[in-house]
Amino acid sequence: MTLYERVGGTPFFTALVDRFYDGVAADPILRPLYPEEDLGAARGRLRDFLVQYWGGPTDYSDARGHPRLRMRHAPFVIGGTERDRWLDHMRAAVDAMAPAGEDRAELLGYFDMAAEAMRNM
Repeated sequence: MTLYERVGGTPFFTALVDRFYDGVAADPILRPLYPEEDLGAARGRLRDFLVQYWGGPTDYSDARGHPRLRMRHAPFVIGGTERDRWLDHMRAAVDAMAPAGEDRAELLGYFDMAAEAMRNM
């Protein structure tokens, strides 16, 4: 069984991403990194990416092709401060969703790795 299935599928990732972006929307360091006035499109992209990454439908790749995360994030200055703030909000979102211990560890392990990989400063 995939993590996607274990946590309850797309509804879990929709709520996770909504909690994450609620934090980002109020964050003076991260909010300027999102050029869209409405974070709705960013929410949808992250949700679809996470759904696909964890074993759900491939809507992300169907719509956008290969994720190419480093390339897509390259235009934005992402240093240690930005990484740390991103992780703070994502960890809070994961904790609010209260997944089982093993699933929590798997999610947080991936987010730690991915956040560090996006650093370009």
